Amino acid sequence: MKKNDGFTSVIALGGLGEVGKNMYVFTHKDEIFIIDAGVMFPESDLLGIDYVIQDVTYLKQNEDKIKGLIITHGHEDHIGGISFLLQNVNIPVIYGAQTSVDLIKRKLDDRQIVYNNLEVVTEETIIKSKYFKVEFITTTHSIPDSFCIVLHTPNGIIVQTGDFKFDLTPIGPMANLQKMAKFGATGVKLLMSDSTNALSPGFSNSESVVDDALADIVNGYNGRIIIATFASNIFRVKHIVETCRKNNRKILVFGRSMESTTQTAINNGLIKDKTIFIDNNTAKSLKKNEICILCTGSQGEPLAALSRIAQGTHKQISLLPDDLVVFSSNPIPGNAASINRVINKLYLKGVRVVTNSEFSDIHTSGHAKQEELKLMLRLIKPEYFMPMHGEYRMLKQHAELAESCGIPLSKSFIMSNGDSLILDNNGVHRGPSVQAGDVYVDGSRIGEVGSIVIKDRKLMSKDGILITILNINPLTRKLLIKPNVTTRGFVLVNENEELISKIEKKISEIVNKALQSAPYSYTDLRNQIILELHPFISNLTGRHPIVLPVIMEIRESKTD
Repeated sequence: MKKNDGFTSVIALGGLGEVGKNMYVFTHKDEIFIIDAGVMFPESDLLGIDYVIQDVTYLKQNEDKIKGLIITHGHEDHIGGISFLLQNVNIPVIYGAQTSVDLIKRKLDDRQIVYNNLEVVTEETIIKSKYFKVEFITTTHSIPDSFCIVLHTPNGIIVQTGDFKFDLTPIGPMANLQKMAKFGATGVKLLMSDSTNALSPGFSNSESVVDDALADIVNGYNGRIIIATFASNIFRVKHIVETCRKNNRKILVFGRSMESTTQTAINNGLIKDKTIFIDNNTAKSLKKNEICILCTGSQGEPLAALSRIAQGTHKQISLLPDDLVVFSSNPIPGNAASINRVINKLYLKGVRVVTNSEFSDIHTSGHAKQEELKLMLRLIKPEYFMPMHGEYRMLKQHAELAESCGIPLSKSFIMSNGDSLILDNNGVHRGPSVQAGDVYVDGSRIGEVGSIVIKDRKLMSKDGILITILNINPLTRKLLIKPNVTTRGFVLVNENEELISKIEKKISEIVNKALQSAPYSYTDLRNQIILELHPFISNLTGRHPIVLPVIMEIRESKTD
């Protein structure tokens, strides 16, 4: 690997100022490596949007330089965008641990995308190119096979942590502290570290504490138990399975993502006893204290299994009065209202509900809290620091934590998506920005739905739509019959005849006036109707429906 040969740049295309859609790009001359390609789930105001992904214009423009995509771990905010990325950019190879590769394959199969260049890596793997050498360090997270990525560049070592925590009694493997410390002693130029829990003081609870708490619940309850958790938390699923096995409970799995998770865990040997899983028919022959239902819906998602169970619309499961429902999760910001609605429905059905609290440790985060973030800083001992994966307040707090660990704020960089850092002989400094932003996925459509469409959807959801059909003779410039007005989400036509009559009269006035002026233009007439009708309807109703004029040009033939 050549030394001091030009500059190395680090560009964030996603993951800064937000929690999700992680993507970081590392460039040196004619080589690019990408770390992660995640999605972000839409806020409630993004009506009809399924996912938010990165604007990958920069990658498309530099497609010939891309050497590979490296995956830190298999969570949606790190791999969920791969199927969309492959439809836009040629990625020669994707590197990931076995669990990540298995999950990626399932996602590509679901979207019928053929891609044969998935390469499984381990902690011992070393990837070499002309300018880069890439190594991997095992970390602890809520999913197996999580890695911290070490990039050797001609301008120094960059360490990108991925998502991590420090758990001294983990369910899975321990983080390789010795390897981290080795690189720290060697000398790291830049550390990029997960900021998700930078606002939370102390240390995160060990996963083994959660294991004990769930074991106490399963062991101590004599009825049927329903457990909702993140499908992506494979270690949580693993120890729920082991706890049920020890307590002679069989497991029913509901929710497509949960079924996929359990199958991945079985394929990778994390779950060894496949006989513990049963179907609904087998469950009918068992006692209630021999059954555990493992399902999706811990965030109150309307279509998830638990929501349908609570609603009473699930085809296979009906709640029983002595059921115990366990939420082994914490609310993601913005989901509290949805979760509370589900909990209220469960209480109305008469079942018991247990959620995570200071009295019941049935969930712990997979992300490092403040003291763990400090430990990472002390182990890596970077010269420069860039907090990543978090909202602005999280990034800022993480930079302040770094200052307390001896890294001056002048050597910390709080960046935004599209910003770049330059590593060269003069150290690390800000570089030029590139195009970045949000791209919306609506079904199979990528990027076709923009902010204007979202704005229209919001208006329709709030004030509805008004459609007026006009029959016009363009030759005589006459309105043949009075306008026909219909609405959706605005008012009921049959119950508001007087209002509709006023609107129809106003439209007739606008059209007749426009037709008398020359020249007649279809587009101008349509725009004039929208322009004048909006304030008229607003004055009458205080609402602002979308106005959609449909103009039909009918040329009447003369007859004898």
